[in-house]
Amino acid sequence: MHIARRSVLGALAGSAALGALGAASAQGEAAAAPGIPQPPAAPHRPDIEDRPDTQAAAGTNGTGGAAAATLARLLPRHHRQVTFRTVPRRSGNDVYRVTGRAGRILVEGSTPAVQLTGFHRYLRDVAHAHFSWSGERTALPATLPAVRGAVAAEANVRHRFALNDTNDGYTGPYRDWAYWEREIDVLALHGYNEVLVYAGADAVYRRTFIEHGYTDAEVRNWVPGPAHQPWWLMQNMSAFGGPVSRALLDRRTALAQRITRRLRELGITPVLPGYAGTVPPDFTRRNKGARTVPQGDWAGFPRPDWLDPRSSHFARVARTYYRVQQELYGASSMYKIDLLHEGGTPGPVPVGAAAKAVEKALRTAHPDATWAILGWQTNPRREILDAVDRSKMLVLDGIADHYPRVTDREKDWGGTPYAFGTIWNFGGHTAMGANTRDWVSLFHQWRTKKGSALRGIALMPEAADNNPAAFALFSDLAWAKGRVDLEDWFARWSVQRYGAADPNARRAWDVLRRTAYGTTRADGWSEAADGLFGARPDLAVNRAAAWSPRQLRYDAAAFDEALPALLAVAPALRGSSAYRYDLTDVARQCAANRSRLLLPRIKAAYDAGDRTRFRALTRQWLDWMALLEETVATSERHLLGRWIAEARAWGATAAERDRLEHDAVSLLTVWGPRASADGGKLHDYANREWAGLVGGLYRLRWTTYFTELEAALTARRKPKPIDWYALEDRWTRKRPAYPAKPSGDIVAVARKVATRLV
Repeated sequence: MHIARRSVLGALAGSAALGALGAASAQGEAAAAPGIPQPPAAPHRPDIEDRPDTQAAAGTNGTGGAAAATLARLLPRHHRQVTFRTVPRRSGNDVYRVTGRAGRILVEGSTPAVQLTGFHRYLRDVAHAHFSWSGERTALPATLPAVRGAVAAEANVRHRFALNDTNDGYTGPYRDWAYWEREIDVLALHGYNEVLVYAGADAVYRRTFIEHGYTDAEVRNWVPGPAHQPWWLMQNMSAFGGPVSRALLDRRTALAQRITRRLRELGITPVLPGYAGTVPPDFTRRNKGARTVPQGDWAGFPRPDWLDPRSSHFARVARTYYRVQQELYGASSMYKIDLLHEGGTPGPVPVGAAAKAVEKALRTAHPDATWAILGWQTNPRREILDAVDRSKMLVLDGIADHYPRVTDREKDWGGTPYAFGTIWNFGGHTAMGANTRDWVSLFHQWRTKKGSALRGIALMPEAADNNPAAFALFSDLAWAKGRVDLEDWFARWSVQRYGAADPNARRAWDVLRRTAYGTTRADGWSEAADGLFGARPDLAVNRAAAWSPRQLRYDAAAFDEALPALLAVAPALRGSSAYRYDLTDVARQCAANRSRLLLPRIKAAYDAGDRTRFRALTRQWLDWMALLEETVATSERHLLGRWIAEARAWGATAAERDRLEHDAVSLLTVWGPRASADGGKLHDYANREWAGLVGGLYRLRWTTYFTELEAALTARRKPKPIDWYALEDRWTRKRPAYPAKPSGDIVAVARKVATRLV
């Protein structure tokens, strides 16, 4: 899960329609919110609905194609002013060109998705509007403005890959089609042509292993709940959060079919999980002559066994897997397969021979498919690369902007094609920031050097829907003619984000450029530090998640300057969901940063035995937590109640609704049972500053802790130990109800935060 990127491996230190979105961005924000999951679609017909990826580019001329249908959803008042036309690629590279006079815009592009990318560039540069996965600005004039000359670009890489293996868990395991439809639209607008799809893989495994000796109930007991399925698919764990019901599997299948169908319509490749050899328990007993390798433990979870890929049993299971997968979701031209992920052991099986067998099974089912594999820690192992056809492999580099020791990917991977990637977010932390300086320097340097094997970009934060500036900037790398100038980019971003030039908006984003987005991999991190309000209490604690940075990676006082600047933005530019999201995010980050400033003072007071000062400082701490709760309660995207409501909406019975709720909430808190939460250090891995978490579990922990410390001071004794897992597990299973709708005025709350910063 990329959790134990330091210690588990022991390596490396350190909606349907969106309504009148253009008329009011508030409506757009509401329309993007998931509702009740859609019922299963009509019976799926792979022969009609899932033709090869290349068919998606057909039929896109004029106003009746997939790009036009997307624009009709996004801009219902303006879409008729835009005509889309398909043009050939240039030397194999995607291209777009936007021209036209006011109200008559022509968008030419090599696929529907690329056409949308071109139109979005026109929106940003000409109309000063945009869409994002975190707020948008779409208040356009009645007539779309003319283009002076042309807005045109050619992609500088072939592969533009999006989403992490963990995305379905940390971003929203219970999101519905309304969410996914918009997410796909936004990814297309930002230029992506390959999207990882893990949803629906559970149904493939169910049907596969029913054909290989298991009952329906046995397989469904083995499959985890949706929130934990990504780690099951990576062979890290099984069962937790389950069993899954047939009705749930059917609904997830229907959702995955809609996702893959829409991706193909837009000319985007759905990247599906390939088969690496994971099997349920007792496979050898049910399949005579089969050989499996026990995989031991992963962060406190027993790992599923691994079927020896060299065996005829593996070939038969893989053949079933790929057949079932194609029947459900169609064939693809790219499959994601990671062998022996995060500590998996080959046992007596030679890794190279295993890789060759896994590749053979993939090629038997899909002869021309690309094998996508994660570049993570020491993966892919050199034995894998030496055994397979490297020309049909793509390494998705997850640590390019993480560790300064990474300097020569051609040498590391023997010239295997790779995509320059980023994981700026682990576990869905709400912290702002990314190593943007590394992005613009390393991507340009590595892409243009002699003999470069860089062939793409890979957008892989562990959770999506955060850090919108990072999302836009990283996406732009694939279309830039040269090295991106960060100062210029952020200045233009402030105009695109809010709709017009504003000195205060520019100043705010320049502060953010120099602080949260001005960090580099020199310190061995790619993510921002999480806040301490979400940490298990300890006077010396320096991070909430075990593998997060130990200190803030920029100056908190310098960052604070962004908040008054945002509050001073002209009133006419404050109406968009983009502005409201950014104001929430900056105010939230300012409040969160107080935890790192206050805790050392609280510790000093306690160590000195100063009860009066200790009491005053802990009151300040809890007051800041209350203000942080009030801040995030204004945003629908920061509500635990929404997360819970989404999970419960997928249950058919009261018992199933309770089970799905626990699956979803446990991921954010204890993650799993005590062995994984404590021994595996997974507790709070997915901590986030959300209403309901801050004012619920996090406040409960700190008030419990401070009460005990004060009692210890009064009695002049050592504080009694607290069983944090027991407290957390009780709260995770039974807690107050939290609102699924936002409340409060973010402008008023942000002013309150700014006043307290002084």
